[in-house]
Amino acid sequence: MIELEGLSKRFGAKVAVDRLSFQVRPGVVTGFLGPNGAGKSTTMRMMLDLDNPTSGSVRIDGRHYRELAEPLKYIGALLDAKAMHGGRSAYNNLLCLAQANRIPASRVSEVLDIVGLTAVARKKSKGFSLGMGQRLGIASALLGDPEILMFDEPVNGLDPEGIHWIRNLMKQLAAEGRTIFVSSHLMSEMALTADHLIVIGQGRLLADTTMAAFIQENSRSYARVRSPQPERLRDLLHTAGFTPVEVAGGALEVDGASTERLGELAAEHGVVLHELSAQRASLEEAFMQMTAGSVEYHAHGTSDPGRSAPPGPRWGEGPPADTGPRWGAGGGSGTEGI
Repeated sequence: MIELEGLSKRFGAKVAVDRLSFQVRPGVVTGFLGPNGAGKSTTMRMMLDLDNPTSGSVRIDGRHYRELAEPLKYIGALLDAKAMHGGRSAYNNLLCLAQANRIPASRVSEVLDIVGLTAVARKKSKGFSLGMGQRLGIASALLGDPEILMFDEPVNGLDPEGIHWIRNLMKQLAAEGRTIFVSSHLMSEMALTADHLIVIGQGRLLADTTMAAFIQENSRSYARVRSPQPERLRDLLHTAGFTPVEVAGGALEVDGASTERLGELAAEHGVVLHELSAQRASLEEAFMQMTAGSVEYHAHGTSDPGRSAPPGPRWGEGPPADTGPRWGAGGGSGTEGI
């Protein structure tokens, strides 16, 4: 289990993380969401003691990360696949990590096989594609067979087969009772993978809830119904106390009504239905609704050719980290700036 209590981080006048408190529990995949600049990468770095918090604390199974004598046996992390030494082979990169953490060398071949890199184990990692680099980073996280795993953008660069593989791997690891914490901007994939969500915006906690509850609480759910007898259906719905809204194709959208109730109502009055379906928002729609007031950088449309967009943040203007990456922890993700 990972426990954060009042965790804060300042870079000068900039508050990157603001009094975050939450728990990441074992047995489920916990998704970590937030707009760019929300503080996700900084939070994950503080979890691994790569950045020092301004205040608050992080505990890994009741202990601080720095108290773990052989950290890879407790927590494995992928924050930046590029942190691997490009001049070393995939095998030797992992072997160095194994020796530093007193992990048997035999485990190196095991994890290379798990991630599908056995055929290129002796090739230098600098020649790897982005997807292969991601697989090697995932192998490093799995090396110590830890009970806790953290992944920042694990599907970055993976092809559809690789995305399917990492999704199933995370679910399998959670089913074994491990603690899985994953950050991603790919909402469609997060919706298929995560059971629980932690959502932050501008460094503050916005939501700590299940996937289903998050979507239900931050989006509209309604029923869609269509009939070859539209006037009769509309009158019937009005009589029953509903306020249908006509949409393209002649269908009606009905808020506050279950499909079961509408189906029974139509059957009772002999109204033929050609369509009856429950409509629920996607995770992406719910996320956009929740974080609308927490987005730090907004793009501006260019429909007016005479109007130029205001300048955005310049690359490299983000605050510096306290410390460089420690060997084996994976470094910073570089996806957010903070």
